[in-house]
Amino acid sequence: MNYIGSKFSILNYIDEVIEDFIPKKNNITLCDIFAGTGVVSKYFKAKGYNIISNDIEYFSYVILEGLVKNSDELKFEKLASKGIDPFIYLNNLRGRKGFIYKNYSLGGTKGKEYKRQYFSDYNAKKIDACRMKIEYWKKKKLISDNEYYYLLACLIEASDKVANTASVYEAFLKDLKESAKKNIEIKRLDLVYNDKKYEIYNKDSKELIREIKGDILYLDPPYNSRRYDTNYHILETIALYDNPKITGKTGIRVDSSKKSNYCIKNKAKDELEDLIKNANFKYILLSYNDEGIISTKDIEEIMKKYGNYKKYEKKHKRFKADNKREYKKDYTIEYIHCLEKK
Repeated sequence: MNYIGSKFSILNYIDEVIEDFIPKKNNITLCDIFAGTGVVSKYFKAKGYNIISNDIEYFSYVILEGLVKNSDELKFEKLASKGIDPFIYLNNLRGRKGFIYKNYSLGGTKGKEYKRQYFSDYNAKKIDACRMKIEYWKKKKLISDNEYYYLLACLIEASDKVANTASVYEAFLKDLKESAKKNIEIKRLDLVYNDKKYEIYNKDSKELIREIKGDILYLDPPYNSRRYDTNYHILETIALYDNPKITGKTGIRVDSSKKSNYCIKNKAKDELEDLIKNANFKYILLSYNDEGIISTKDIEEIMKKYGNYKKYEKKHKRFKADNKREYKKDYTIEYIHCLEKK
């Protein structure tokens, strides 16, 4: 799925930096503390690392639980005993006029103060029906926790593919784009099966860093003032399905209050140093580009206080969250700042 700051396109680069900077050893534990949609966690899981994965957004936590923590084949035995394949069932399910339809589709918002078209009427109703059914199965203990999070992750991924946005949910398009006209399809997402250890958290990084330890701490904090809680508010609502109070033309959640200190210029530097200072990890890698709130010079100064420092850099194609925003250049310099703590 489209995600601000996704490291999908530079996973090999991150891997190369680790290979160059960190001595080889067995049974490595890597912590991805700003995991987002889990692309870094999933990549290093496939390479045989133990993974600690965290994000403060609940929809991200659901994805991490569903796609990173799960390491055994999900058989859905209780549903199968009733002759139900969950994916066939969900894809054939009749839509329902639930919270997503009533607030984020044109038909559901007809006659209301704000008309919204984040999804087609069909897809909005189908998302509601699938979300209700998954919750029903969990309540009736027809699916395990692992199966529950996996199905939710599959639903979130499928919903994002048919969303009528430029890529994030701060705005919707006036007319349905081609991908948004397609009927939603809930597909099985690939899992990596192995016997490694996985810990998944839904906490503020500042709190979590004082509770965990490992070998490599990978940091990918927000670079700028754009907020993840508002950019992905609908995915958060699909994950929670808590009928929240919403407001304004875009229908953001009233309870959105997760603006990171990394998004605030006069707080970001101190926030980063606190994390590094309190990290019980031998190696720390920070992905950060040349347009971030914290200057490259400040990052270097912080890291050099705590051990041996090295910097890697590479051109990286810019993530363009919308078509209206003007950009000075089509690329950024993606730095990976590396620290071996004393």
